[in-house]
Amino acid sequence: MQEAAEELASLESRTTGKPLKQGRSDAAALARYFEYYGGSADKLHGETLPYGTGMTVLTIREPHGVTGHIVPWNYPMQIFGRSVGAALAAGNACVVKPAEDACLSLLRVAELAAEVGLPEGALNIVTGLGHEAGSALAMHAGVDHISFTGSPVTGSRVAQAAAAHHCPVTLELGGKSPQVVFADADLDSAVPVLVSAIMQNAGQTCSAGSRLLVERAIYEEVLGRVGAAIRVLKVGPALEDLDLGPLIRRSQQQRVWDFLSQAQADGIAVAAQGEIVEHAPEGGFYQAPTLLRDVPPAHAIAQQEIFGPVLAAMPFDSEEQAIAMANGTPYGLVAGVWTRDGGRQMRLARRLNCGQVFINNYGAGGGIELPFGGVKSSGYGREKGFEALAGFTRLKTIAIRHG
Repeated sequence: MQEAAEELASLESRTTGKPLKQGRSDAAALARYFEYYGGSADKLHGETLPYGTGMTVLTIREPHGVTGHIVPWNYPMQIFGRSVGAALAAGNACVVKPAEDACLSLLRVAELAAEVGLPEGALNIVTGLGHEAGSALAMHAGVDHISFTGSPVTGSRVAQAAAAHHCPVTLELGGKSPQVVFADADLDSAVPVLVSAIMQNAGQTCSAGSRLLVERAIYEEVLGRVGAAIRVLKVGPALEDLDLGPLIRRSQQQRVWDFLSQAQADGIAVAAQGEIVEHAPEGGFYQAPTLLRDVPPAHAIAQQEIFGPVLAAMPFDSEEQAIAMANGTPYGLVAGVWTRDGGRQMRLARRLNCGQVFINNYGAGGGIELPFGGVKSSGYGREKGFEALAGFTRLKTIAIRHG
């Protein structure tokens, strides 16, 4: 994978529209996932349990058997790495259904796997449309575990199909993640991260920090700084390696336009926008990065996952209000908290209803070692880190009476 990194990055960039530097980052992450899980394969073990005189009780972890992996189009290589890497390390055979919009990089990875001698049948790529190939995989009685990343609606369908043959499922279903900025925050450190957390991959990221909650005392200053950073962002063809590339398809572009049109109709002000370069091909799926201010917390812009480069800003007056606003969506994937107050850091970390909380950072540089997943409409189960290996195994208890 490392030797083929530039080829993989180019395939990822050309099929998804992300800038080439993001494709390179994804290729590097793919290799890191397999390195991490390759190193952990012989460290997955059970426990010995104390259980009375004359008894030895132990647990062992066994592979499920065949695991199905339905991979979305926004991060094909990264999501393949975090799920398939763990599943193979745990001893499973994998059947992967990549997104029809972006399957070339994964097909090339499968060729590389064959070239280096991965056993025949251990890794299988099945291309096709979601409602055909994806549905068939979820319903197949020969599949023993499903990993799905995508929308809540499709995730529910996958879970229902798998439930018909009692197949366990791991679901990662997106988010509407808040960045909560208090008046004592280090804004020089925070502002670049606040911008990159929503603009990376043109906002087409499940864990994107798409809501900006700012204490009122610094609200205008933060909007001024974030707005200035957004205005200089450039959008254009993927291989030109600008700040943002195009969105994945016309329907996704239209979805973003519909949200922005509704915001305009409801009087929500645009505080800043980036620029689509003049030479961008006409008819391309480009969207200028946009900062909206004073968004009502109950508005669709603040409640629904747009999956585009749109940041919704809103002020708060107290810690309690910030927590209520942060938790006040159907989602619960990630949250960012920016404050120097150690007590407040831990209070929010415990009270925010989500799977990951980042204090004075966001994403921890990718966090391959950090368990990842959500609550509520963001799904259930965990991938990434050593915890993913537990999800791709089943636990067996053995009790021995020996007198």
